[in-house]
Amino acid sequence: CRQALRSAAGPEVDFARAEREYQLYVGVLRGKLGLQVLELPADESLPDCVFVEDVAVVCEETALLTRPGAPSRRKEVEAMKKVLESLNLNIVEMVDENATLDGGDVLFTGREFFVGLSRRTNQRGAEILADTFKDYAVSTVPVHDALHLKSFCSMAGPNLIAIGSSEAAQKALKTMQQMSDHRYDKLTVPDDAAANCVYLNIPNKGHVLLHRAPEEYPESAKVFEKLKDHMLIPIANTELEKVDGALTCCSVLINKTSEL
Repeated sequence: CRQALRSAAGPEVDFARAEREYQLYVGVLRGKLGLQVLELPADESLPDCVFVEDVAVVCEETALLTRPGAPSRRKEVEAMKKVLESLNLNIVEMVDENATLDGGDVLFTGREFFVGLSRRTNQRGAEILADTFKDYAVSTVPVHDALHLKSFCSMAGPNLIAIGSSEAAQKALKTMQQMSDHRYDKLTVPDDAAANCVYLNIPNKGHVLLHRAPEEYPESAKVFEKLKDHMLIPIANTELEKVDGALTCCSVLINKTSEL
């Protein structure tokens, strides 16, 4: 916990509590929702390896292994590569040493990609993503005052962007709206961190949304509760948030049936 990267000094991570919150997250995906969950082995030499989202972007049958912006995280890609190869996905590796890309900066809406240009992701990284997923438009969005694009936004439904209320979040949303030919609905929540949620469309269960728990962000939770068509699952993330972790950070969602 002490070695994990963090954008600002703050309270120490309670490891036992972090583990309980993580097990609940995995338990919801596997037990409550019936998804197949592949857990990567923990690597004690890589303190940020729990944040698997940053090392791979998966869309349809293709997986782009990224080149994380923090040099200390680059080795995390190796374990992810093994797992994605076992799923027989088309693997593309980002080998250009001028490129950086964190998956936390990649928002896939189902029809296009938005890529945050942040401290961790640069223009070259966005270009390689565009080359990899040629069927989709890719637009870049400057990210200020946040670690990643998804630090203050995510998809909350098929056409619905959850967005925080801060000036930085609203400015980024405006850029996305200007860049896109498509008109998205928006769900504005008071807290930027709560705008990061996990949306799933699961056969026999429909629209499912994992969102931050009411005890953490009560006002934002009330906004999510208005989504009457969704199965809403509150999940606490108090400990990983201390080291810039969000709900989407801890998983890579792959739409593929695998015999494990």
